[in-house]
Formats: sequence, C-alpha cells, structure tokens
Amino acid sequence: MSGAAVAVTGLGAVCGFGWGLEPLRHGLAAGHTAIERFDRFDTAGYRTSLAAQAPLPPRGVDAAGGRRATWADRFALAAAHEAMACAGLGATLAGRAAGLFFGGATGGMFESEEYFAAIGAGAGAAVSRLASQQPSGPADAVARALALAGPVTTTAAACASATLALGAALDALRSGEIEIALAGGSDSLCRLTHAGFNALRAIDERPCRPFRVERQGMSIGEGAGVLVLETAEHARRRGARVVGWLAGCGASCDAYHMTSPDPGGEGISRAVAAALADAGVAADAIDFVNLHGTGTAANDAAEAKMLARVFGARARRLPATSTKSLVGHLLGAAGGLEAVATLLGLADGAVHPTAGEGTLDAALGVDLVVGAPRALPMARRALSSNLAFGGANAACVLLHAEAR
Repeated sequence: MSGAAVAVTGLGAVCGFGWGLEPLRHGLAAGHTAIERFDRFDTAGYRTSLAAQAPLPPRGVDAAGGRRATWADRFALAAAHEAMACAGLGATLAGRAAGLFFGGATGGMFESEEYFAAIGAGAGAAVSRLASQQPSGPADAVARALALAGPVTTTAAACASATLALGAALDALRSGEIEIALAGGSDSLCRLTHAGFNALRAIDERPCRPFRVERQGMSIGEGAGVLVLETAEHARRRGARVVGWLAGCGASCDAYHMTSPDPGGEGISRAVAAALADAGVAADAIDFVNLHGTGTAANDAAEAKMLARVFGARARRLPATSTKSLVGHLLGAAGGLEAVATLLGLADGAVHPTAGEGTLDAALGVDLVVGAPRALPMARRALSSNLAFGGANAACVLLHAEAR
C-alpha cells in the first residue's frame, strides 16, 4: 500500500561491537571491523575461523528471557527493550493496537546443535534443554515480554528477511490495522550456517572486503536490529520524538538461481525502483546507499549494476557503504541492523566507512566510503538494500527526522 511514511521513534541494536546503540555508533564511526576469531563453537574443522560474535551482555542489559532463551532470543529482547526505551514507551504494549514484524533464519539452531551434541556424547541431555529452534523464536520471545496481542509474524526469506519484515510493518501501519509496530530481526551464529557457507566457498578467510579486487566472500555476524514504527498521527498524539522515517519498501525475486543473484542486477534493481516509487522519492534525491555488500564476487557485481541501472551516471559519485564489512552478515536479521545503521548515519550527518583491505574494484564504478566517515551534514534520504538466496530482493527508503 503506497502512501505515507511512518515515524521511527525508537532504535535498538546488538552486534559484534556490543549491546546497544552506542557501541554500534562508535564502531561504525571508527571503521574497524568486529570480525575476528570467535569462540562460540570449535572451528578447527572448518576452512575459516572468523565471525563477528557479540560479546557477553553487560550487567543491567535486559536480555535474559528465561533459562530456555536462545542467543537469538536474548539479542531480540535486548534490542526491543532498548528501542522501546528510546521511543519513550513502557515495558509493555498491552492494550495498544501494536504488532511485531521480524526477520530471521537460524532461530535456536545453535542451542539445538548443542543439545544433539550432548546426546551424541552420552551426556544424557534432558528434553527441557532443547530451546525454541524455529526461526520465529525471537519474535515470539519479544511478543511474550511485551504482552503483544496484535499481529506477530516472522519472515524467513534468507538474507532479505528483515527488510521484508519492515515492508510488512509499513503496510500494516498504513492500512490502519495497527498504530505502532516493532520491526527488525535477530539471528545468532551456529555451526549450520558457518559450515554451509564454508562448503560453498562463500566465506573469506580474512574479514570480508566488499567491492575490493581481492574480495573472496562474506563474513558471518550475529545480533539484532529493532525499530519502533508508528503512524505519524499516533507519534504526534503521544508527543513522541521522531528519530527518522520509513518512507517506502520494495521487493522482487530474481527467479534465476538458488544461491547466485541475477548477474545483470535486474532483480535488485526492480526492488530498489519499487522502494523509491513507494516512498515517492526520485533516485536523484537519495543522498547515500547502504548496500548489501557481502564481499562475494557475484553479489557485489550485481549491486554495482543495480546502481548503474537505477542511478545512471550519478552512481559513480553516489556515496555507498557496507555495514556488513564491520559487523558481519547477520543473515535474516541483516536488514534490521542495517536500517538502524542507516538511520544513525542520517542523524549524525555522515556515512560510515566500509572496512576491509585491498584495492577498490574500479570496474564496478562504486563510490565506496573508506578510511573514515564521509560528512554529509545535509543528507536527508538514504537507501538500504538486501539480496538473498532463492533470488529474494528487498530495499527500503529511510529519511532524516527533519526530512518530512
């Protein structure tokens, strides 16, 4: 349902930099990657041993969720509670016309792996140790914590999941079904995804290097990104501080290959064009883009062709960045954290740098921000894009708080 932008009144985050918005904000500005050797599980038998693992939560972070909570549940709860506090809301949404729209992929997979490993080792693991395994687990945990009675849905469309969830929340708010929503996603590291991407030779043995000549693949991360979204009228009525706007979303499918993107960039181009049309924003009005930017040869090339298709000659001077180069690829939650990072960039008037070593691939024609943040004090409109296995594509247009 094309139409009005919805207000973003709260943000929350967990990532390899730490628990909360401030660690994320500082890490993005510093430009030093959180991708390093990790110890969540033994990586001795794998090609690579790098990922952006979230540290242990500091004291006082509201992320417990009970003894059966998974890592993904805890990330989701912490980010949701922070977003609620940022929005000036209480600890519950009971009695409100509120919904929750999450993206996810792994859910409690890590805990399930631990459970079956214990059984295999003859440890006699109790059934009660098997935590919620389904991808909807983090959203369900947040719904219980906030006493949500409205629509609670999880989108599982691989790496485009959280951005598609933002689009679902936007539709529900515009239609009048709800007045307030939490949207984003949460995912954690697990052996399944680490082994799978290693088997595909899709993980770089060094921290990922998006849009570099030497790029050899992605790096996995974990965490959550959550936005509180409200209709403009609802935010105005309760006197909420607006931190940004979700103006439009778009989606498409390549229908090309199970794991590779359409090499011509046609699919992601359609999603971006749809997001711009939905937002009523011309391509020339976008001030910077936060690309999917995984560091794989195929994905980076497809996004470069998207930029040329959608933005024409301006693509070579349109500031671009990749949050994944700093916090890794959060899989189903990627679009949620990247939307948060994009809004922080708009609020701070700067595009965070893309980490990674090597020579920029001039053949791609991408104006990649590297080394240090690029000041854009008058930036008002930004685009965030995501591609996924199965050919799913999604994009969203985000605005500065004062852009509307």
